[in-house]
Amino acid sequence: MSFSSDDAADKAIEDVFEQHVDNFIDQHVDNFIDQQINKPKRRAYIERHREQGHEDLWNDYFSENPTYPPEMFRRRFRMTRPLLLSIVDRLSNEVPYFRQRPNAHGRYGLSALQKCNAAIRMLAYGQSGDTYDEYLRLGESTALLCLEKFNDAIIKLFGDEYLRKPTPAYLQRLLDIGEVRGFPGMIGSIDCMHWEWKNCPRSWRGQYTRGHGKPTIVLEAVASQDLWIWHAFFGLPGTLNDINVLDRSQVFSDIIQGRAPKVNITVNGHNYRMAYYLMDGIYPKWSTFIQSIPLPQGLKAEIFAEKQESARKDVERAFGVLQSRFAIVKNPALLWDKEKI
Repeated sequence: MSFSSDDAADKAIEDVFEQHVDNFIDQHVDNFIDQQINKPKRRAYIERHREQGHEDLWNDYFSENPTYPPEMFRRRFRMTRPLLLSIVDRLSNEVPYFRQRPNAHGRYGLSALQKCNAAIRMLAYGQSGDTYDEYLRLGESTALLCLEKFNDAIIKLFGDEYLRKPTPAYLQRLLDIGEVRGFPGMIGSIDCMHWEWKNCPRSWRGQYTRGHGKPTIVLEAVASQDLWIWHAFFGLPGTLNDINVLDRSQVFSDIIQGRAPKVNITVNGHNYRMAYYLMDGIYPKWSTFIQSIPLPQGLKAEIFAEKQESARKDVERAFGVLQSRFAIVKNPALLWDKEKI
């Protein structure tokens, strides 16, 4: 009886001990699982040796004896080397993002040349962000951020000069060119271009898709013979035609508000005080629009239609050159945010 009572007591103590151990283990395992689930995941760090990327880039294009000649530089970067260096210098001095600064360990980050080259190559070739990871040594997310910062900086630093409306001197130059071409008072041609939006949100596809096509965003532009796009209106849905876009555009805001430049021209004995644009037949018949003759009758009408249709191709030629120089506009837009596009 004594042996059996001792065994029962030991068994009870052992059961209580095992119960406490199981509860302790279960509690700590549950806490560990909760911590792992709620713990923020860290990005996988890849040592890309960004210093080597900057050195290779400098030796290939920017050293005293570069690997590639200036004509290849011009073709690949869509600009000359002095122009690119001046842009990089100004960005690194005036935009904090493009300044090369050391981190907490004293190691310097990506150089301004690497960031600008990533953005320019994405604009020029329209490829994904990780295409040049092996050469420039920066990841896809960093390349996309460089593209966004580069565009914002270019608009901020150079927009007032290169996106401005024609100055009086340049307006007179446009009028002189138009008169030489047989259109006195003409200051450019106007038209619209559609840019495909691949990642258009599904809830927006109905208003950005025309027929059975793909979602597009409309760009309205006015261009001169030298391919200068001095008016650009972008962002409207692709379901709108040229007339609907014109109704929302600001191209005639100066005329409506009385700030239009003063122009005095005489055509067929009639005096006109407003400049005009060349366009195709979809636009309304306004005094500031000169259209072609659909079915010209007679030699005079045929010559006018031929000259008008030839001169109004300036804006379409500007669209073509823009897409050939910067393939990001030719290829479907890959971004999700329309403001960034």
